[in-house]
Amino acid sequence: MEITYKLNTTPVTEAIIDLYKSSGINRSTDDKKRIAKMYANSNLIVTAWHNDKLVGISRSLTDLCCCCYLPDFAIRHEYRNLGIGKKLIALTREKVGNQTMLLLLSAPSAMEYYPKINFQKVKNGFIINRTT
Repeated sequence: MEITYKLNTTPVTEAIIDLYKSSGINRSTDDKKRIAKMYANSNLIVTAWHNDKLVGISRSLTDLCCCCYLPDFAIRHEYRNLGIGKKLIALTREKVGNQTMLLLLSAPSAMEYYPKINFQKVKNGFIINRTT
């Protein structure tokens, strides 16, 4: 199976929502305008495609020199365990460079996955959760 990776190609919102639903990521998939706005305001998007089907995505906000926040990372359920996630992270890291810290917030169900792809668990963070 050949997977193609693209940098800074924003898929149509419907494809993103379909991927999110398949992956189980907790996002407002019923709010198409919000999803579109999330991507319009992001500055690093890496996608994985099987033919014309969006199978994985890494969406980041970064200054490309110090920090990179990766708020959305999703792989279509039936495409897991093929190395797609590892490749999306590698391409994101390649783009932001070694001087840039990569940070994400994990869903509880994915806490065991991230150490497998070289993320370290942090204990020095704080958050103000969104209210809507």
